[in-house]
Amino acid sequence: MYSIKIVFFAWLFVTPALVVGQEILTIDQVLQEVSQNNPAIRALDSRIKSSEAKVEGAGAWMAPMVGAGTFMTPYPGAELMTDSEKGSWMFSAEQEIPNPSKIRAKKKYFASQSAINLAEQDMRLNQLKARARDLYYGIVVLHKKLGYQSENNMIMQNMKKLAEIRYPYNQGALGQVFKAEGRLYETENMLLMTEAEIQSNKTALNALMNRPLQTDFQIDTTLEIRFKPLANLDTAYLSGNRSDLKQMDRSILAMEYNINQMRKEAKPDFRIRFEHMLPRSQMMPNQYSMMGMLSIPIAPWSSGMYKSEVKAMSFEQEAMKKERESMLTEMFGMTKGMENSLMNMERQLRNYKEKILPALRKNLQVSMLSYQENKGDLNTVIDGWEAINMAQMTYIEQMQLFYKMIVDYEKNIER
Repeated sequence: MYSIKIVFFAWLFVTPALVVGQEILTIDQVLQEVSQNNPAIRALDSRIKSSEAKVEGAGAWMAPMVGAGTFMTPYPGAELMTDSEKGSWMFSAEQEIPNPSKIRAKKKYFASQSAINLAEQDMRLNQLKARARDLYYGIVVLHKKLGYQSENNMIMQNMKKLAEIRYPYNQGALGQVFKAEGRLYETENMLLMTEAEIQSNKTALNALMNRPLQTDFQIDTTLEIRFKPLANLDTAYLSGNRSDLKQMDRSILAMEYNINQMRKEAKPDFRIRFEHMLPRSQMMPNQYSMMGMLSIPIAPWSSGMYKSEVKAMSFEQEAMKKERESMLTEMFGMTKGMENSLMNMERQLRNYKEKILPALRKNLQVSMLSYQENKGDLNTVIDGWEAINMAQMTYIEQMQLFYKMIVDYEKNIER
């Protein structure tokens, strides 16, 4: 008996220490870790750097061409009248010089690609943060659910014990004992399912934060999740804050730069060639040849390609503008609809918390009191217990939907 007491007191003191020592993560800490450590965000960082590197190399010229050979050399066996007919050794160098306006247009286009990748990173981060909020709020709801289930489990344990005590004195039926026992096992199963859901959400959160999947942590139980509608919500706000709309804007701008780059194909490129001839006859002087060349891209047989490309990209740009306009209208209507639904759900949850659940709790308490005073039977208590249990689960489901819609609303306005 003495050893049992020692074990009990040791457990009493060690268990709180383990709980207190466990890491507590707030929602802000979770979002920060997702921003810094998620592999998808890191991958987009590398893609942005890749685009920036392309901008640096956009002004590069083509590599020069050099050559060596013979010039005006007679075929073997030909009869030579003088040494001057032996020909010359020739060395050449050639460089293509791109049009400066083409280089500037190319740099602008590559820089716009980097801006698109940056907007894509913001859009992906917004999606990941919404997923993290959904999982975190899900754990908050599941803890509330666990509290209700634990309380109901304890009530049914007490009712079962009371029924077992009364049965030998003919103050209850054996069927009532088994009915209470069955309900008790049901609550134990529900507790196991809820604990498994909590662990599943924690594992998913660890994956988002790029942490070991089995790392355990506690959530901030003091967190108050409230719906805060945006006062100045309009299409202008969404245009300035939605990362997917920003990406669309930058894609449209990039298309404009690409069209401008293609129009620059109408401008000429340049090429310079220098050739040095070293005669094989000592009687002949050294010679050279220098030539400058200019392309003529406005020739009818060559201008068709870039003109058709400009026309095609202009149509594509116009389609993107219409698509953006449609997206903005749809997002605004959807977000406004969410505000109305959230305010409605908030009133429903308040009714559950302040009216429905307290009334059913009083009904259960009255039934339990009547049963304890031998004025009622266990079936009435179980009916009251099932009624409040069902109402609590409905309340939890509504709360979960409410929190999910808050997450979607925050995702839509990117707050």
